[in-house]
Order: sequence, then structure tokens, then C-alpha cells
Amino acid sequence: MDLFNFDPRMIISFYLTLFRISVVLFIMPFFGDNIPNTIKATLLLVLTLAVWPKLSFPAQYFPAHPANLIPMFAGEILLGMSLGIIVRMIIAAVQIGGAIINFQMGFSMVNSIDPLTGQSEPMTTHFIYMCTMLTFLALNGHLHLIGALGNSFELVPPGGLFMTPRLMSEVMLFSKQMFVLGVRIAAPVILALFLVDLALALISKMAPQMNVMTMGFPLKIMVGFLFLTYIMELMTDYVTNFITAMDGVFLHIMKIGVIQP
Repeated sequence: MDLFNFDPRMIISFYLTLFRISVVLFIMPFFGDNIPNTIKATLLLVLTLAVWPKLSFPAQYFPAHPANLIPMFAGEILLGMSLGIIVRMIIAAVQIGGAIINFQMGFSMVNSIDPLTGQSEPMTTHFIYMCTMLTFLALNGHLHLIGALGNSFELVPPGGLFMTPRLMSEVMLFSKQMFVLGVRIAAPVILALFLVDLALALISKMAPQMNVMTMGFPLKIMVGFLFLTYIMELMTDYVTNFITAMDGVFLHIMKIGVIQP
């Protein structure tokens, strides 16, 4: 390539690819969360240079008027949010389940400070969240996110994703599944601790002289941690099934959000 004779269309094509990766990548989970800006910028340039020769946008997609850049960026942000919300659903479900478990075990006042975000959150919530993210990375979930980003170049033109009624209904359906999955995650601990409370209630009726409150707290904590190990096995199955179906969900979201001419 002649270094002194740049084609303006190539430069515009590179900018369009850079815009797509920067907006989508920084909104996605893991890549856009708690990573220093220097590493984000380096990852952005590396991915753009890797993708641009094969999956770049033609220069004619670039708006002729500067005012048209605003709706194009809005469509790119919507694309990043649509793809990122799919992964954040399972993260939110894990956090909901962890909060329920934390309350049932009697750890309502036991919170930990996340050193990355500086926010206070229940202890079991943070523990299950970290285990889920490690499982997600171990099963190459982050590579599926990059694969979805690559597929977006073929399915969605720059700024071409719109909040259609069908896309909105799909997002609401995923949000409903988030609460269902959160309860399913916490269900073993909820059932076990309910049986413990039932047993303590029967003991207090048969032997009123026993101090059930003193015996109940350590017993519930012990049973809670015992069933928490069982939940770790369930989380592996949930994350595996989620990653298996994630590619199809991404393709479905991108297809229903693009308005065909």
C-alpha cells in the first residue's frame, strides 16, 4: 500500500469500525467493567486493527451531514446495550439469588465492600457473583461476546438497530427470566433453612426450656454454607447452558432490531 496516497474511503471505513467496537465493547460486561482506561484503549485499537481488514463497513455508511452522526451513535449505543443486557441478566439473577440467601442465613447486616466499585453488597452475593464470573471466563464466555461483536458487522449497519416493539418485548421477557432464575438459584438454601426453622419450632414446642434462638443462628449458618456448596454445582450448569444458547440469542436480538427496507 502506498503510504503517501491514502484513500479517504479507507480512513472513513476504519473510523466506522472503530466507532462500532468502541461503543459496543465498552458497554458489554467484563470488557467495559472495572478495566483501566489505558487497557481499554489498547484493547480497542488491537481489536479494530484485527477486525477492520475483514469486517469493515463501507465508507458510504458514514453520514454526509454532521447532524446525522447523533442518530448513528444512538443506534450503536442501543446495540451495545441490547447485547450487554443479555449477559447482565444472568449476573443480576445471581445477585438476586445471593441477596435472598444472605437474608435467609441471617447475614442481613454482614456486608462487604467491593474494592473495584466501592459499593457495599451482601457477602454471599459477592461470593456467588465472583464464582459465576470465573466460571463464565473459564468457559470462554468472553470469546462469545467478541463473536457476537463480529456478527454485528454482517447483520447491523452503523446506527441500524432500533427499539422496535418486538425487541422491547424480548427484553422484558429476559428481565422476567432474571427473577425466575434468581429464585431458582436460592431455592435449595431457602428450602433447607425453612426445614431448619420448622424443626426449631417443633423443638421449642416440645422443650420450651431450651434456648432455641441461641442454637438456631449457628445451625442456620452451618446449613446455609453446606447447601451453598451445592449451589456452586448448579451455577456451573446454569452458566454452561447460558453460554451454549448465548450465540443464538445474540443473533435473534440483532435480527429483530434491524428494520428491513
